[in-house]
Amino acid sequence: MIVYPAIDLRGGVCVRLMHGRFDAVTRYDDDPAARLAAFRAAGASWAHIVDLDGAEAGRAMQHALIGELAAAIDIRIQSGGGVRSADDVQRLLDAGVSRVVVGSLAVSDLDAVTGWLERFGTDCITLAIDVKAEGDRYIPALKGWTEAADIDLWAALDRYPPGSAKHLLVTDVGRDGALTGPNLDLLAEIHQRRPDLWLQASGGVADLSDLTGARSVGASGAIVGRALYEGRFTLEQALETARQ
Repeated sequence: MIVYPAIDLRGGVCVRLMHGRFDAVTRYDDDPAARLAAFRAAGASWAHIVDLDGAEAGRAMQHALIGELAAAIDIRIQSGGGVRSADDVQRLLDAGVSRVVVGSLAVSDLDAVTGWLERFGTDCITLAIDVKAEGDRYIPALKGWTEAADIDLWAALDRYPPGSAKHLLVTDVGRDGALTGPNLDLLAEIHQRRPDLWLQASGGVADLSDLTGARSVGASGAIVGRALYEGRFTLEQALETARQ
């Protein structure tokens, strides 16, 4: 399992949102470059960086900063937020980002994203589907989690047949930043339905057992944010747990 320590950028600094709400922000007063360097020093091979300003605005806002981070630190970066065009994808890849995260458009604009997967390759694109539970259904949340899709998660995934995509990141918005543990039932069902996808768990990781749990139900990666920032465990401990 790959542990992706996370940096969420808003206004050029590291923050975390609670339940995906832009009015529930915890700001961490540290330099993102120093944070990223610390991730690398701890042994991380990947980091997950989100342009929250871009996600909220619907256009690239901090991609230049993300490019600077990619150039400065020897670590592979998976990054998204505000990715709306092939040019956005190209700019991030040209800047040194290893894998571009495509969020809302993965659900709302199949033709565009399918074209990007074909153009840039499935290893350079992560489909990110953020979901909110509505009864017994999971509905994708779009445009910075401010709108709901008109289809459920399973219909969204059916649009990408096996072989057309490789990496899938699923965030349960109700657990994001809440330190309540990942939604293992949801992860297990995704893996059961789509074992062809390399599944990344996002939202709720609070302790090391959550990483073990996510791996046990088929996740090949996990995004870890607030738990690291608030000292629930160290990144070294998380990486060791992922290797066991």
